Amino acid sequence: MTLILLAISLTIALCVIAYNFAIYALPFMVGLTAFQHVYAADAGFLMSGLAAIGAALLSVALVIAVLGFARNPVLRLVALAVFAIPAAIAGYALVYGVTKNATDSAILLNLLGGMGGFIIGVAAMVNLNALGTAVLSR
Repeated sequence: MTLILLAISLTIALCVIAYNFAIYALPFMVGLTAFQHVYAADAGFLMSGLAAIGAALLSVALVIAVLGFARNPVLRLVALAVFAIPAAIAGYALVYGVTKNATDSAILLNLLGGMGGFIIGVAAMVNLNALGTAVLSR
């Protein structure tokens, strides 16, 4: 019984961690790309890591700046969509990967993956919008 409860607890913890990682998919991809580019230019591991952290923070700051200074709601929605589309793709892959061994139906897998991607994409938009509002309201 204890082993079952431990497995359920660890599964829930893994899902929470993966959900939080999926929300920040765009900064991670930007940081990874910057790391690969700088490391390929023979800058060293430490400088590549600093460039990756800077690029990831810059991507979030750019979206927050657009949210803070743009008055056009379409432009704000586009800025949020740029942040949420990689999160939705990561959410789809996450849910699809977790449920692919639980069911044999391809239609059900795609529906569950699509729903998970949609939920994580919307959560990324809401999270970034709240972050932008909190940062720029001071």
